[in-house]
Amino acid sequence: MVESGRPYVWQMMKEAVEALGSPTTNVAVRNWILRKYPGTNRSTIQTQIIYSTVNHPSRVHAPDLRKPMIAKRDSDCLFRTGRGQLELYDPARHGTWAIVEMESGKLTVQQVDEDGQPAGGTAEEGGHTEAREGTDAFAMETHLRDYLAANLNKIEEGLDLYVDDDGNAGVEYVTPVGRIDILATDRNGDFLVVELKASRGADAACGQLLRYKGWVRQHLADGKKVRGIIIANRISDRIRYAVGEVEDVELMEYTLDVTLKRVEPNEPG
Repeated sequence: MVESGRPYVWQMMKEAVEALGSPTTNVAVRNWILRKYPGTNRSTIQTQIIYSTVNHPSRVHAPDLRKPMIAKRDSDCLFRTGRGQLELYDPARHGTWAIVEMESGKLTVQQVDEDGQPAGGTAEEGGHTEAREGTDAFAMETHLRDYLAANLNKIEEGLDLYVDDDGNAGVEYVTPVGRIDILATDRNGDFLVVELKASRGADAACGQLLRYKGWVRQHLADGKKVRGIIIANRISDRIRYAVGEVEDVELMEYTLDVTLKRVEPNEPG
């Protein structure tokens, strides 16, 4: 709290989004704050929205953000879903975001993995992301996850999403040791744990996968086999060596392919 007894502006913004519900808009947040905390500077609200939005490309201009750093401050509480649209930031859903220094020395906003390495997404005007390694990669892990969850046969024929007794489906499946990207069962009823990396698979993914496999084996499998797959746009040599030392873990690389077909216009009637 500030000396006047009023919350900091970022706290006002978080309170506003919680009250309005996610997703909401910059304008709605600003108006909510002005109603509840009259006298708050409108320009300050707009500026703080940018600085507290972890994937906003302009946040690098904040005086205290002009250096490489992972978005984990209390004030890093918003996520941009589109131009003028936002919601509360949830690293489990949105991924980890950071300010990264490029080889040119320029600062940019990017999605990173657990090692702080670029994970495939860069912030751009409009709240969209693009793949860093070319147009054959998904922009964010969430995009890859949602596609594969709806097309499990792309991974292996006969897979079904796991659904527990409480009706929780195996997409971003919550466990005490982390969220499993995709948890499925095969045609034999055995479990498959899928760990995704939108761009280049870091060797940390192997540790994540083994942690999830161990938890599933102890708490869900009931004697069933538990396998794992790491899927990435590029599998690095580091992860190849890591996986070479463990059993029941496969590696897969994906590519995107867009096919266009010409459509003839309707003839004038």
